[in-house]
Amino acid sequence: MSSVELTGRSSPLGATVGPAGTNFSLFSRSATSVELLFFDKADDHRPTRTVCIDPATNRTYHYWHIFVPGVQPGQIYGYRVQGPSDPTTGMRFDPAKVLLDPYGRTVVVPSSYSRDAASKAGDNAAMAMKSAVVDSRAYDWEGDTPLNGPSSRTIILRSRQNPKILG
Repeated sequence: MSSVELTGRSSPLGATVGPAGTNFSLFSRSATSVELLFFDKADDHRPTRTVCIDPATNRTYHYWHIFVPGVQPGQIYGYRVQGPSDPTTGMRFDPAKVLLDPYGRTVVVPSSYSRDAASKAGDNAAMAMKSAVVDSRAYDWEGDTPLNGPSSRTIILRSRQNPKILG
């Protein structure tokens, strides 16, 4: 596998399964470093593997990305992200916290889950929800297909009780 493949791709966002592993991509305008954490179980107190995402080779603009060989559907993961901590400007980076993938397709919830643990000082790995890799190509759409109409001919009707998309 070439080093170009291991850097991953910025698109699509989230975890995207391929034949040889999974591409991870995360958007963060203000992050200064990102770690990808792998867990064997939702209740694990520590990650079984940590991958530091190198900003020199694994960042494109504000997209942090990496391809991890061998990672398959079902793998539990999360992120630790460092950056500025200035609540007055909305910056609340805390590198001790395990974060969900905002583009993830499913989550796992540990038996000791605590929403409060995210707001308290210290590591929350054992109590944090985590993401899990999903192969969206395996989803059974049960015969449903996209409308395939041009957006210029799409009308969105909105009412409080019954929003509809006509296309």
